Parts: sequence; structure tokens; C-alpha cells
Amino acid sequence: MNLHRTVAAAAILALLLGACSNKSSTTTTSSTTTGAGATKTIGVTVQNLEAQFYQDMENGMKTQAAKYGYRVNFVDANRDNAKQQAQVEDFISKKVDAIVITPFDSQAIGSAIVEANKAGIPVFTADIANTSGHGKVVAHIASDNVQGGMQAGKLMCAALPNKFGSVAIVDEPEVTSVQDRVKGFRQALAASCKSVTVVADIDAGGDRQKANSTMGDILQSHKDLRGVFGINDDSALGALAAIKGANAKGIVVIGYDASPEGQRAIRAGDMYGDPIQYPAQIGAKTIDALHDFFNGKTPQGRVTINVGTFTKANAK
Repeated sequence: MNLHRTVAAAAILALLLGACSNKSSTTTTSSTTTGAGATKTIGVTVQNLEAQFYQDMENGMKTQAAKYGYRVNFVDANRDNAKQQAQVEDFISKKVDAIVITPFDSQAIGSAIVEANKAGIPVFTADIANTSGHGKVVAHIASDNVQGGMQAGKLMCAALPNKFGSVAIVDEPEVTSVQDRVKGFRQALAASCKSVTVVADIDAGGDRQKANSTMGDILQSHKDLRGVFGINDDSALGALAAIKGANAKGIVVIGYDASPEGQRAIRAGDMYGDPIQYPAQIGAKTIDALHDFFNGKTPQGRVTINVGTFTKANAK
């Protein structure tokens, strides 16, 4: 009789362990952090987690979520709108408590937001906004990119001899945050150095290799170019490589973000300076807005974080 009981107990234990194992395998995500005793689950789809900016934003979210005891599931859209739409649908099927999106395509993402709205799941955006006109977003958390673009313009004015010359913009016009940066940049030139003229504004998709190629074309078309504004550090560094490859002299390079590689180029004197964002703060403030919402408060519809500047003078 004791032997039978032992065998039966072992069988029951094996079944329980198997059930636990099967359950855990269904909750695996690309990147997951769990607060102790998590009470809410937040799905986050980011347009490109390979970028240092978004890694820093992710870390800011993780740190703040842990304080509140929230589980945050991160997935990488890899700059693919269809993939990002599918990720939102997956979060809906898993009945997460909220969804955060950094859209790859600000216009196309609206349909996915509508689906989340229909499912009763609140949607927040971080860094890049939804501009589709479809779907309801509770709050958008981002840098003040108009102010950041103005910082870039002021840096350009300060760097150009006699505040005079022709400059180019290596752009990514379909992204809302970049639209704001370029707007601020142009405003600063108009206010602080009216003799500086934008002679080229070319889309390079925020990609370093494309920026390199684009800058090569700009140099061929504008032999008297005196400056270039890259809308992120990949754009600026790609442009810088083209300038060096062409052995062009006296061209001021301004980037955006002050990534570690951008900072090294500034320290070396290859770039003049960058507006510097604080992506970890964007991440933390996004979780704060979610926390307010979960607790019955109405978050601000738009939360903006000021942008600083990074030059060789403060690169010590």
C-alpha cells in the first residue's frame, strides 16, 4: 500500500511540474522584465531596439516599472510597420493592461491603435507620435524636439565663421520627431544667422550608410557647402564619413542625440556639437503616466522633456 501511494504521489508531482513548465513557455517574449509580484502587464513595441537611444529608453522604463511592480514586455519592430502592427495585435490577444508604441510609421500605425481601443486597452506613445488621425492615444511622452532642433540651429550659427554660408540637412521627413527637429533648426537659423541658407534637405532615412551616400551627392552638387545637420547621430556620422572620404575641409557637422559615438566625434573635433536627449527620462515618464492612468488619474496628453547641448567645451 505504501508503495502504491509513493508511485501515485510521484505521478501527481510530475503532472504538476509539466503543467508549470508548459505555462511558462507560453509567456516568453523578446525582452521581459518583471517587477516583484507584478500587478500589471505592459506591452511595448519599439521601432528599432538596436539603436542606443531606444536601449536607454527601455532601461528607463524597466527601472521605473520595477518601482511600481509592473511587468513590461519589450518587442523590436525592426523598422517594419507590418511587424509592428502584428506585435500590437499579439499584445491585444494576450490582454495586456496597456500598450506603449514607438511607431516606425506614424501614419500607418493608426489602424493598430484603433484595434487596441476596441479591445479596451489604453495606448501610449513614446518618442514618436501617431499622426494618422485614427485611434486614441492616452498620452504622448517625448523630447521637445522643436526646442532640440533650435539648439542644433544655434550650434550651427555659433560654429560657422561670420554666421554665413550654405548648409544641408540630412533628413528623415516621415518621422514626427524629426519633422519637429528640422522645424526648430530652420527657426533658429532664421532668428540667429539669417545669412545661412539651407541649400539641400535630403531624406536618408536616419541610416548611416544612406547618409554617407546622400552626403556624397550633396558635396558634388554644392561645392561651397559650409555645414550639415544630421537629424540623428547615424545621419551625422554617415555624413562625416563622406566628408572625410572626399577630403572636404571646413564643413561644420551637427548631429542629434549625443550618442557615445557622437560624443567621441565631438571630443575629437570631427563634429562641432549635438543636442542631447534624455531617453531614460522618456522611458521613466512613460511609466509614470501609465501609473497615473492605472490609479484613476488623467495623465497630461503630452509630456515633453527639454533637450540639452553637448559640445567639446563640456566633453570633459
